[in-house]
Amino acid sequence: MQAFRAEIVHLLDDPTVAGEAAIAHHRDGLLIVDGGHIAACGPWAELAPQLGETPLETLPGRLITPGFVDLHIHFPQIDVIAAHGDQLLDWLYRYVFPAEAAFADPAHATEAAAFFVSELLRNGTTTALVFGSSHRGSIDALFAEALKRDMRLIAGQSLMDRNAPDGVRDTLESSRRDTLGLIEDWVGRGRLGYAITPRFVVTSTDDQLAMAAELLATHPEVWMQTHLAENLAEVSQAGAMFPAASDYLNIYERFGLVGPRSVFAHCIHMDDPAFARMAAAGASIAFCPTSNLFLGSGLFDLKAALAQGVKVGVGTDVGAGTSFSILSTLGEAYKVGQLRGSALDPFQALYLATLGGARALGLADRIGNLQAGNEADFLVLDPAATPLLRRRMAAAGTLAERLFALTILADDRVVERTYLAGVRQHDRAAIDAA
Repeated sequence: MQAFRAEIVHLLDDPTVAGEAAIAHHRDGLLIVDGGHIAACGPWAELAPQLGETPLETLPGRLITPGFVDLHIHFPQIDVIAAHGDQLLDWLYRYVFPAEAAFADPAHATEAAAFFVSELLRNGTTTALVFGSSHRGSIDALFAEALKRDMRLIAGQSLMDRNAPDGVRDTLESSRRDTLGLIEDWVGRGRLGYAITPRFVVTSTDDQLAMAAELLATHPEVWMQTHLAENLAEVSQAGAMFPAASDYLNIYERFGLVGPRSVFAHCIHMDDPAFARMAAAGASIAFCPTSNLFLGSGLFDLKAALAQGVKVGVGTDVGAGTSFSILSTLGEAYKVGQLRGSALDPFQALYLATLGGARALGLADRIGNLQAGNEADFLVLDPAATPLLRRRMAAAGTLAERLFALTILADDRVVERTYLAGVRQHDRAAIDAA
């Protein structure tokens, strides 16, 4: 057992629904961890008598939160982050597909996986839903690295059997074989999960989409992730390829790919009836503000999606996304909301990054907040990690004001420590001293 005394904040529910009752805040709090799980979390004065001989670490000036959930990120795009110019479809061919082709090399995939997982942890991400390349070895390398850290990571090999260049294009037979092999080899090991991953309808044949749906139906332990309505040119191309569909979402519906284990990234160019159908099916959306802005794709209507009851989390979407930092991504989400006339509340932002992402994955009984029994994935944040933050925090009068300032001004330096199942897997002080 181990215990940590610090300020603590986490969400018990969606604050847009439950209001202040959703917010658990302990200015002088105590977090007790036992066997990789949360044993207790609450006020110091109430829980301190339970400590006994449990080792206690006091962390003055620090803020403990749940670990962040990144609902959409691309492992093989780390070397093309900040690639200049082009919108989605041209950007894929100019930058992404050549970068992903390099992951056919196992040595490259192994080196990149170590960097990728370390970067997630350095930025406070403790659970991630990840797109891999179309090469089985890249997913093997990523899972092996996550397993070393006991990270909760869900990933899938990209399925692309048309409209993709040599080096990344697969076949119906190879994609089925590789997907089944990865599920068999990795699901159930540590805290790993598999997501069947058609890139989007433009790059998969009807047969491959049908195969993806068949595997999703026959493997209830896996997820499905893909892209939806990200870019107007993409929407137009998808409509031309599937003229019988009533809209883009209906393409996935016709193949049986819209359900409670489905996570769709972007969903910018959609209307209320489509959001309502997603909500009825139990599907979720990954809101990716930095990539939506970087590629000029558009402004996601978070308010409309939530009004229809869709589950929403947040994704960095590296490499079109411009940062591994969920905090920075939340800052961009706020700006998107401002442009749409609906500013993002700081508690709702924290919800999207933690419990909201966990609910989107159907994992809220294990991760997403610091309730007793949950896995002990948590962060120690330093709200005064930079001179500007230190000054701003001194002037902040409320918790909401401080949380908001973190989303606007913070970066990876704020994440002092990252714990996975109670084990410290990132320590900024150790890195700074090295």
